[in-house]
Amino acid sequence: MSLPVVLEPGASWGTRFTTYRAALAAAQKPGAGVPAYMRWVNRGAARVAAAACAAFGWTPNFVSFISVCFSTLGLIVLVALEPAWWTGLIVGTSLAVGFMFDSADGQVSRVTGASSKTGEWVDHVADASAVMVYRPESWWLAIVALVYGWVTSGQFMSQILAEQFVRAAGRKQTRGGNLRSFILLPTDPGVVCWTFALWGLGAPFMVLYTFLAVVAVAHSSMSLRRRYRDLRALDAAAKQGDGRA
Repeated sequence: MSLPVVLEPGASWGTRFTTYRAALAAAQKPGAGVPAYMRWVNRGAARVAAAACAAFGWTPNFVSFISVCFSTLGLIVLVALEPAWWTGLIVGTSLAVGFMFDSADGQVSRVTGASSKTGEWVDHVADASAVMVYRPESWWLAIVALVYGWVTSGQFMSQILAEQFVRAAGRKQTRGGNLRSFILLPTDPGVVCWTFALWGLGAPFMVLYTFLAVVAVAHSSMSLRRRYRDLRALDAAAKQGDGRA
């Protein structure tokens, strides 16, 4: 079934939902090498949410707005309330649901043929602010959050740009298999979201969050070196092609 989906006028909500969900499942992006939570949990949940939103007639921008609302709720609770086990659950759930809807807005756009703005991305800088407000004795954790945000943002943008260059050159991208998905689990944004379920427990949150930050720095370092070698190879191949011409 091709996208966008064209339905008969007057189709019931159930028919729209079922058709949209089947179309999105058939057109799902390859999952090889994608971090495990994003691949097997978030994508499936976002696909169901996208089919439901499209069946209701909601626009991609409205779905993005829902994502922002959930993420904002999580950040407000993080900053405004004292750390406790129950506030951590609210924060973790809100951020994870916001992340899910952030993945759903693009699917609504594809299945309905509507245009959509880029989904909102929740920055780790807000995490650092919350740490400084309620854990002033843990100033080092605020620095960890700032470094974490800088590294993950740079990694994300460099990956997108490098993938565009590789596609433009007509080269096939290698993503790895299932094992790589599990290895990359600590770098998964969904895992970062659920980490905040431990926000009220103090030390366990600090240890886990710092561990994820260290893994992110190590992964980014290896990924950037690999991308640099790939792009250097593309440049060399392009020069050889120009020389033969």
